[in-house]
Amino acid sequence: MLVSQILKTKGDAVFTIKPGETVGAVAELLHSKGVGAFVVLEADRVAGILSERDIVRAVATGGAAALKRPVSDFMTAKVVVADPGETIDSLLTRMTDRRIRHLPVCKNDRLVGIVSIGDLVKWKISEVEAEADGLKAYIAAS
Repeated sequence: MLVSQILKTKGDAVFTIKPGETVGAVAELLHSKGVGAFVVLEADRVAGILSERDIVRAVATGGAAALKRPVSDFMTAKVVVADPGETIDSLLTRMTDRRIRHLPVCKNDRLVGIVSIGDLVKWKISEVEAEADGLKAYIAAS
């Protein structure tokens, strides 16, 4: 299963923010949208990602004042991205090894979607269940 197949079903909507938005404003957006991360765009280029984990670290190190600071002060700037042609297994390995939960998907340096580890696990379970059903049908027919 390829990332592009997941995006066809899931959709390519990505919540994005600008580097100058405040951490507090983004925290409110994360809550209202029910997502765990926003991709930070600067001139249509992925400049970073800000996750719930980044906000917790910001408040832990900077106190409540961190909520008034710009996203650029706390975002993860070295963003790990996925390509639409990659497999679920390769992304699961990458995300697990690097302990990340969200991967922006880029094609030709343009943001085309985002996948979470939950998305990948859901698809992997579906894949394994389909394989198990196929094996059961094969055994029953033998």
